[in-house]
Amino acid sequence: MLKQLGLKEYESKSFVALARRQRGTAKDISETSEVPRTRVYDAIRVLESKGLVETQHSNPQMFRAVSIDEAVNTLQSEYVERTESLRSALSGLEPTDEGDSTETTHEVWSISGDKGITSRTQQLVEGATEELMLVIGHESIFTEQLAEQLRSAQERDVNVIIGTVDEELRATIQDALPDTEVFVSGLDWLSRSPLPDDDTEISRLLLADREAILISSFTEARADSREHERGVFGRGFDNGLVAITRRLMATGLLPVNDPEAEEA
Repeated sequence: MLKQLGLKEYESKSFVALARRQRGTAKDISETSEVPRTRVYDAIRVLESKGLVETQHSNPQMFRAVSIDEAVNTLQSEYVERTESLRSALSGLEPTDEGDSTETTHEVWSISGDKGITSRTQQLVEGATEELMLVIGHESIFTEQLAEQLRSAQERDVNVIIGTVDEELRATIQDALPDTEVFVSGLDWLSRSPLPDDDTEISRLLLADREAILISSFTEARADSREHERGVFGRGFDNGLVAITRRLMATGLLPVNDPEAEEA
């Protein structure tokens, strides 16, 4: 994990070795971490420059790691700084296709994996200005992070409507979002396909401002392995995918005998 946050192997091993003891010499670190002693000094210099290790200039020199909380906060700050620098650099890239324009009415893209689909969900929720219609087909989709994003949308006066596949999930979401309209959806095919040998579950249907749609699914056998989640994203009022999904969601989301449902 330290390597994922930017430290090299010897630096990571040296820090872990110091974190396991109050203090230590280069020899101590080498024996604990199995980092060659000649390389320990290089690793310590980097760790010291990052604010992760302190040095006592005795003979021999003694080293100690900062507290775990301080180390995590330091690495977090550096990570945020790097991502912001990356955002700035990428935003400044010169486009190579200035003359190429695509009609948004024909925009449909596929997305794979939980991280990408969750990120697109967040983008749509945070970008909504009028209405969010969301059908949740699997309990794992409704996270505290999503709940907080939906609360923030409501604070912006966005109308949020949520449908679920069963009463248990409806109650869970209603408890978390008491000011939101939540009910069991009439879209039975979300969890039970009418086709034989089809164990695909629709995990989420999200319609933002009635012009952008995100649909994702996974097979029942892989419901606990969200990296296998697959989705499609469409945008544009005249997009066929968006138009069809809007009508399906209106039929399955709005309560029975609701005038808007009858009109839809």
